[in-house]
Amino acid sequence: MKKYFAKMVGFVKFDRSYTGYMLFILVGIFLIFGTLLKLFGIFYVDSDWYWCLAGFGLVIEGVLSLIKQKEFNKRYKVVEITEVKE
Repeated sequence: MKKYFAKMVGFVKFDRSYTGYMLFILVGIFLIFGTLLKLFGIFYVDSDWYWCLAGFGLVIEGVLSLIKQKEFNKRYKVVEITEVKE
C-alpha cells in the first residue's frame, strides 16, 4: 500500500535517516521567512517565539550530532596517542 501511494503521488522513496535533517532545514526556513515577513511589516512576531524556534532548531542539530557521533564511535575505535606509545 505504501509503495503504491508513493508511486501514485510521485514521491521519491522516503528514507528515515534524513528525517532529522529535513526537520532542521524546515526550522531554518521558518526562521528565515518569519524574519523576512516581520521586517517587511506583514505580521508581528514576538522575539520570544523567534528564539524558541531557534532553540528548537539547535536541539534538533544537537541530537543529530550526538546520534552520528555515537554511530561513529561504535563503528571505529578512537585511539589516543598515549595508547599507541605504550
